[in-house]
Amino acid sequence: MARRPLVFGHRGASAVAPENTLAAFARARDLGADGVELDVRRTADDVLVVHHDAGVDGFGVIVDAPFARLRAARATIPTLAEALDACRGLLVNAEIKCLPWEPDADTDGRVARATVDAIVAAGTNAVISSFDLGAVDRVRSFGAGIETGWLTHGQEVAGAARTAAEHGHEWLNPDFRIALAAGAAGVAAAHAAGVRVSVWTVDDPDDARALAAAGVDTIITNAPDVIAEAIR
Repeated sequence: MARRPLVFGHRGASAVAPENTLAAFARARDLGADGVELDVRRTADDVLVVHHDAGVDGFGVIVDAPFARLRAARATIPTLAEALDACRGLLVNAEIKCLPWEPDADTDGRVARATVDAIVAAGTNAVISSFDLGAVDRVRSFGAGIETGWLTHGQEVAGAARTAAEHGHEWLNPDFRIALAAGAAGVAAAHAAGVRVSVWTVDDPDDARALAAAGVDTIITNAPDVIAEAIR
């Protein structure tokens, strides 16, 4: 029998706890997730924090404020170090969110470098991913041995996997709709290129079963208990 896909909590178990919080990561563990996906940004004084959007409602843009002010205003936003500590024993997909068109764009690679350093220091079994192919290329250039993944949306799986492979990345992270459309043939093409497939964000059990049957390697979901039960 083929091994089932790994199940990762999307921003933790965000169906039952506030996303990208220590509580969400703890709940993902409790619900049987194999790992978690989380989002990395930086403050004005270069502290890496875990939050999806560049800004925080009622606070402002994260990169415009020092960490102490962010912590005082929003104590539930963890640092990356705190999040990695909370995820000990779990696999982690750390997504660099500082994209070229965002206010905290990682133009000089400081977020990529600091993310690598934090993962190495924590001893976490992790993949670093981004929609910015240049960001994960930069991570590979550091030579730390951390696996990397290219996040895509609406891009055909086989072609994107070839691009990921050409850049030396071990993972392709397509959206679930395009992965469903690719089916077993698309996933097999990715595997033939030497690239594993991690699909986001899958909350429907029928979709999860179809993706598992197609041979994907990881399913990222807001409800890890529901999806793990669906594909066991």
